[in-house]
Amino acid sequence: MARRKRTMLALTTLAAAPEQAVNKHENRTDLTPAKLKKCENAESAETEQRHYLTKNDMQHKLAEDFFNQSCISLAKAFLGKVLVRRCADGTELRGRIVETEAYLGGEDKASHSAGGKRTKRNTAMFMKPGTIYVYPIYGIYLCMNVSSEGEGAAVLLRSLEPLQGQSVMRQLRAARRKEGARQLKDKELCNGPSKLCQALNIPRCFDRRDLASDPEVWLEKDPHTNPAGPHNIVSAPRIGIESHGEWAKKPWRFYLHGHPCVSVVNKEAERQSLSGNVMNNLGPSDVQSDTGQHNVKRT
Repeated sequence: MARRKRTMLALTTLAAAPEQAVNKHENRTDLTPAKLKKCENAESAETEQRHYLTKNDMQHKLAEDFFNQSCISLAKAFLGKVLVRRCADGTELRGRIVETEAYLGGEDKASHSAGGKRTKRNTAMFMKPGTIYVYPIYGIYLCMNVSSEGEGAAVLLRSLEPLQGQSVMRQLRAARRKEGARQLKDKELCNGPSKLCQALNIPRCFDRRDLASDPEVWLEKDPHTNPAGPHNIVSAPRIGIESHGEWAKKPWRFYLHGHPCVSVVNKEAERQSLSGNVMNNLGPSDVQSDTGQHNVKRT
């Protein structure tokens, strides 16, 4: 236990400590003025290139208007997008979203905002689209959601495909596991809602932040991949809400077909989705929700 605490402390310090400036020429006696000038010019060019790449990368950041769509539409639109977490030392962790769940609020009995209920915990669900909603489960794990159009509606991020910073993700995950546990494969780092929060170091204090403008966490489109088409998206019942009767059967969990990082594969749902029969499981209010016409109770 003491060893795990020391590991967690080290990782927290690494993520929180500012990047230390290093003088590469300190204690060097073999640098002539000409060599020093050449070295400084090279460093200046490298710095400018880093700034250019950073500015260039920002053009892929998704703005506020992206989040301003119905809950089900947003849950599908998230698929293939890249979640970015920038740590205090400048390290960036990236993961492609491959699985989501839609919680419509109001009429949705499985939602934290069912019946329009507002609490201190679920306040983010009633804030503008793109607001981050982080809540604890089992007292020790966290889940990350993003609000959408619709009173009290939000999308749960269930699974990511790790793209950048896997070594840091692995350390963050290992710090929460038993000593001596086997090393996680890349596909196991973020294949669950709490796992992705651990791997990307998403803390509780991110609750109510704006994903469209926050400097520490944001969403990007991937310029190298095409948006997920309907033929690639599986619609399946949501997970862990079996006690909510008919609402547990709503096919509002969406994932990329055949992706190895999906948390739970539903073969029956895949057959129906890929054959186009998933619409048979949707009632009139479900179809309205997908077009932004939410049949929700307002307070």
